[in-house]
Amino acid sequence: MRYIDPHIHMVSRTTDDYQRMAQAGCIAVTEPAFWAGFDRSSAQGFYDYYRQLTEYEPKRAAQFGIKHFTWLCINPKEADDPGFAREVIALIPDFLEKETVLGIGEIGLNKNTKNELIILEEQIALAEKYNQMVLVHTPHLEDKQKGTRIIMDAISASSIEPGRVLIDHVEEHTVSEVLDRGFWAGMTLYPDTKVTPQRAADIIEMFGTERLWMNSAGDWGCSDPLAVPKARLEMAKRGHSSETIDQVTFGNPQTFLGQSENFKLE
Repeated sequence: MRYIDPHIHMVSRTTDDYQRMAQAGCIAVTEPAFWAGFDRSSAQGFYDYYRQLTEYEPKRAAQFGIKHFTWLCINPKEADDPGFAREVIALIPDFLEKETVLGIGEIGLNKNTKNELIILEEQIALAEKYNQMVLVHTPHLEDKQKGTRIIMDAISASSIEPGRVLIDHVEEHTVSEVLDRGFWAGMTLYPDTKVTPQRAADIIEMFGTERLWMNSAGDWGCSDPLAVPKARLEMAKRGHSSETIDQVTFGNPQTFLGQSENFKLE
């Protein structure tokens, strides 16, 4: 068994997690830039974080035969101060030439504020300028559907093709519209919130496997870096074929991520 975890925050995980993931069949991860567990006080903090993602984390993953790739941005949780956010955004172009960077992400909305939307649009413009793929964070709110639609409208107003955009944290009430508008959809597997492995299997049975993937996120809160192999087992218990299971946990991520010339598994 081999799989890709296409959205996991390994800076928040121990080295033992890399070992367990490798033993479970993980051969590659991609890590979007996100919150550090606390709000950073300066753009320099993000500069050091980008160095961690592009220089140090790939070496830690390589000890266990796992390829590590990353996405760069200022995340929506820290994007409500446009002045500060623009200082951070100004740092990103210098890192886009790093060989493991796949695009801009995870951008999006947190509380659906006006300032968050302004910075979202400016980072979409950054992705346009440098011809980058985009990975999107959708809000963890009762109005997740509203936030998801705002994000998709903002991207649709740009020249970025929807097939180069992954809308993450989809749930039962948002996945259909994301797929209908031509975007890729990511299901984030959490023990208690977002989507459990069981719900993910339900969604696949309702909506199919096209342009859909699963990830663990594995961040600072209650999360499970082995959520993807657990979802594979759930699908196997339900009688899904190995081809179907491999498609959503390996083939689909490989197809989407392979649009970046930096995504090389060999």
